[in-house]
Amino acid sequence: MLFKTTGIVFRLTKYGETSIIVSIFTSEFGLQSYIVNGARSKSGKGRIALYQPLTLLDLVVYHKETGGIMRIKEIKCLHPYQHINTDVNKTTIALFIEELVNKSIKEEAHSEVLCDFLIRALMHLDGMPKPGNFHLIFMVKLSRHLGFQPQTAAEVLGGRVMDYDEESVLTQVINAGYDTEIPITNVQRRNVLDALVRFYSMHVEGFGMMKSVEVLREIFS
Repeated sequence: MLFKTTGIVFRLTKYGETSIIVSIFTSEFGLQSYIVNGARSKSGKGRIALYQPLTLLDLVVYHKETGGIMRIKEIKCLHPYQHINTDVNKTTIALFIEELVNKSIKEEAHSEVLCDFLIRALMHLDGMPKPGNFHLIFMVKLSRHLGFQPQTAAEVLGGRVMDYDEESVLTQVINAGYDTEIPITNVQRRNVLDALVRFYSMHVEGFGMMKSVEVLREIFS
């Protein structure tokens, strides 16, 4: 059957000589895999841009309850990014978000609310003038949707000790909106990020190491 849905590209994998398999988190069905024939051929060069990670999409898809790899009938970009692909700070944060959602959001986690949250967050990142703390606040907000939201800095730290000023910053991050002004040094930002990554690793099975953290440290150093 055919269904209309919105979605966010999580990742793509080359398949055969010219095709791809793309993983898209959809508002209707959660995380789904779709095969796109010819996307890497000469005639498909224009379409491949639609399947890059974190692209926001309007879709018409084939879906069957038995699962497996599905197909896409119609696709268009829901929100062309104006700055994420050209602003180095936003590009780096987007790479971090890409890795984070791929590690944290599992196939069974399908939710219209979660999809809407991700779409709105990425659109907000694209438009905000100062994104330096966006990734920290995003991690806290995403954890609420994943079922392990922290209420206090102590919950995030899990018995670890943090400098008083840094713990104060972490408390502000937990309670902040994306546009909240938080006085923070680069060292504090790095240490709060490390604390939040450890917090995720305690709650998400198989979370492992995050490669993009090192890139974030370099950009915001």
